[in-house]
Amino acid sequence: MSPSHSFDGSLTLAFNVRDRKASVEWYRRFLGCELLYDAAEIGWCEVQSPIAGGRVTFGFSEVEEPKIGGPVPTLGVDDLDSARAAMEKADVRFDGDTIVIPGMVKLATFFDPDGNALMLSQSLAVPA
Repeated sequence: MSPSHSFDGSLTLAFNVRDRKASVEWYRRFLGCELLYDAAEIGWCEVQSPIAGGRVTFGFSEVEEPKIGGPVPTLGVDDLDSARAAMEKADVRFDGDTIVIPGMVKLATFFDPDGNALMLSQSLAVPA
């Protein structure tokens, strides 16, 4: 059964943060995001993600005490080891070692300044 509605192909991942401007800077620095807009009057802003096609954005809702949890956005990279090394050099906090599933994927979980979990992934699958 399919839904009675259609989707436009866009996706916004919303995060609770203490300081939306600091979050914009962090996501710009470590993920290559760019500010789309800042609606200061409602404490909300969005950044364009580095995902090709421009249809995925991150939204930041400024709150006093962020509630952390829920889905973990996973961003595919070409070289997880070098991406992780660069981020760790800049004191980005990672959760344990990189997980390697041979012939399938490498995964590394990291956290933004408010403790929101994100993950880097690198495909190890051999193209057919």
